[in-house]
Amino acid sequence: MEKVIAYMVTFTTYGTWLQGDERGYVKDGITYEGNERLHNANKEAMRQDEVRLNQRQKEIVKKAIIDESKELKQNIFAILVWSNHVHIVAENIDETVGKITGRYKAAATKALREAGFEGKVWTKGYDKRFCFNAEDLRARIEYVNRHGE
Repeated sequence: MEKVIAYMVTFTTYGTWLQGDERGYVKDGITYEGNERLHNANKEAMRQDEVRLNQRQKEIVKKAIIDESKELKQNIFAILVWSNHVHIVAENIDETVGKITGRYKAAATKALREAGFEGKVWTKGYDKRFCFNAEDLRARIEYVNRHGE
């Protein structure tokens, strides 16, 4: 079995990329095509308006994640905070991807709250893509760097 050297995680802001979205959606690592009925049901179930981060909020989120990565002693190779989602390419360390992603989301939420943000920030869960070699890692870094907003 190949060793995971790094990974890319992606998580979205609340309500901006619901299951059933016409752009497709990811669930449990599988990409599905849009489903209007499912999308509408999820939209109806929302408890607040969707969240889109402004420039100041994006900077707050990025700083909070970078600060948390230092606490974890985890190298971040690429990070991009968009108005509706976050991409992080990070080295694999001796902690689960889920726990680390949870820490990043919590740190970003805490920093946003300290800046006056109210309400839910993130969608539950995240997507992960593993890097098994330098080529995989380079491709993920390039993906994030190419997709600046």
